[in-house]
Amino acid sequence: MSKHRRKPHLKEEQREFGFGNKLTDATTRLINKDGSFNVVRNNKILGRYYLDPYHRFITMRWRKFFLIFLLFFFGINGAFAVVYTLLGSEQFQGVSSAGYFSNFWDMYFFSTQTFTTVGYGHIAPIGWLASMIASLESVVGWLSFAIATGLLYGRFARPQARILYSKHAIVSPYKAGMGLMFRIANARNSQLIEVETEVILSLIDNGNGNETPRRKYYNLNLELNRISLLSLSWTVVHSITDSSPLYGVTLQDLKDSDAEFWVMIKAFDDTFAQVVYQRTSYSCDEITWGAKFKPMYSPIIGSSKIALELDKISEVEKVDLPELIMEVEEEERGVSDL
Repeated sequence: MSKHRRKPHLKEEQREFGFGNKLTDATTRLINKDGSFNVVRNNKILGRYYLDPYHRFITMRWRKFFLIFLLFFFGINGAFAVVYTLLGSEQFQGVSSAGYFSNFWDMYFFSTQTFTTVGYGHIAPIGWLASMIASLESVVGWLSFAIATGLLYGRFARPQARILYSKHAIVSPYKAGMGLMFRIANARNSQLIEVETEVILSLIDNGNGNETPRRKYYNLNLELNRISLLSLSWTVVHSITDSSPLYGVTLQDLKDSDAEFWVMIKAFDDTFAQVVYQRTSYSCDEITWGAKFKPMYSPIIGSSKIALELDKISEVEKVDLPELIMEVEEEERGVSDL
């Protein structure tokens, strides 16, 4: 009999997780921290950006969204101002003849007033051609604002969870052994009901050196995969027992196999009255060994309420891990490596 860490036979999860088993580039992260897939869709015929424009505007960041609309507003008004300036000041009343540059700015502000249908009346078209172009611009203006209003409503009305995750997952003492843990909390004041969590381990199996590397997936069993209410924080725990794919595995083993932990959250948000979803992932470099989470809530003195300190969701303190030693028969064969 000899004593060493044993990596047990593991049954690979047979569900299709959408990435297949041929993505074996060790530098590829499959799911980003914000839950987006690390995939760029190219179309050689129609181009990379031939995607639903409504979806692009709904999902892009707010800063980019407003920047695009500001550039569109200034650009379209600048273009109409150039056209009005080229028509000449005789096509308009109320335009000074101080020079081309001054006329351009007069025409630019006339364009913004026409585009937004404000119409102060200081400048007005008197020529037939100028009136036709101003009419066309007013149509472009109210169509543009109708589209912008619809997109703004779509962005605000889209049901979306705002779940905070601890910056790192940790390996901590748990019961008689160890556990892989991470912590989540609701960043909103809304109530999340019937919260479900699923954690999947993705890794590259190099076989015995004679086989083609392939990506494998393991559905990690959780101590609790469903809670009724996410009122405070929730520490999601996977117990590292002899039936776990993480049993006897070191941090270097995870790095060698490009391990990635996918986290998928499903909950009912009573504000939207809809089911919401959120994803994230932890790479092997985002696993802290030998730590435990610090408390992130405390009672408020003089009040019956509890303070949940969301900025403390990632705070940990170092702890010692127990040594997992098992007796294994010398004749045991076929133990699969991670």
